[in-house]
Amino acid sequence: MRWPLLALLFLPFSLAAKKSAHEQLVDLAAAGNGLIKLNEKTYDLLTSSKRDWSASIHFTALSPQRRCAPCKEFDPSFTAVARAWAGVAKEHRDQHFFATLDFDDGYTVFQKIGMASAPAVHVYPATEGPNASAKKAPFTFDFQHGFEAGPLAEQLSVHTPVPIPYKPPFDWSRWGSVASLIPIVTLIFRFIKPVLQNRWVWAAGTVLTSLVMTSGYMFTRIRGVPYVGPNGAWIAQGFQNQFGQEVQVVTLVYGVLAGSFLMLIVVTPRQMSAVRQRTQVYLWTAVNFLVFNILISLFRVKNPGYPFKLLI
Repeated sequence: MRWPLLALLFLPFSLAAKKSAHEQLVDLAAAGNGLIKLNEKTYDLLTSSKRDWSASIHFTALSPQRRCAPCKEFDPSFTAVARAWAGVAKEHRDQHFFATLDFDDGYTVFQKIGMASAPAVHVYPATEGPNASAKKAPFTFDFQHGFEAGPLAEQLSVHTPVPIPYKPPFDWSRWGSVASLIPIVTLIFRFIKPVLQNRWVWAAGTVLTSLVMTSGYMFTRIRGVPYVGPNGAWIAQGFQNQFGQEVQVVTLVYGVLAGSFLMLIVVTPRQMSAVRQRTQVYLWTAVNFLVFNILISLFRVKNPGYPFKLLI
């Protein structure tokens, strides 16, 4: 009776020993929730020369003694992509494996493949079966898009049987910031609402915008002209040329001219005192005359052949 009992006792161990390499990898992936933690032995098992599966291997150095800040930054992204792959249907999931090999667990592997820096991700294609690839060399992930999980999943999906169903986690901090801004914006709007409802504010804004645009602002923006010319010149000769500072000067001149006309037409006639009214007529007429003289002078600089002038 002892021998049958002993046979039954060692039967599970004999069955486990007969498991294929693929079955062992499936068990390791299931135990790690989609991510296999490699050592030198399991690395050789995963990258066997005769394999009908593909694998994405993350080479890293997470030990504090290694002081690898990029490794710590990238590790959550690779883990998130591996967890996403664990949710794929079994017939596809078991054809591609995600694994991580730390430097301290596979020093000889790093030496064998010439891995000089970390983190790195290599994708080993299948060498046999329907998914076999003609290219035997592993694919290397390009970190030019950063350490985010989204670009990683997108690039690795090219080498997996089906696309990796990765979805970025809900950004609570971003929406929390937006939610906190709502009462602040509401409070600010409560105070500026009377200003926004004032027709004179809108009138002033419209007039200012019109002055800037008619002074050549879009002309300079479209052409990308410099703010000033050589030797600090701020007026460009010719009607097809203009500097950025010239826009400001012309806007100011147009604004003062328009303002002087408005003062003469709207404000001055409403003065109840004859002396004040007469003073404003003289004042705004002089302002209009002097500023218009400046405008003519600017026009003569733009067009040197213009023969007319007022004072200067």
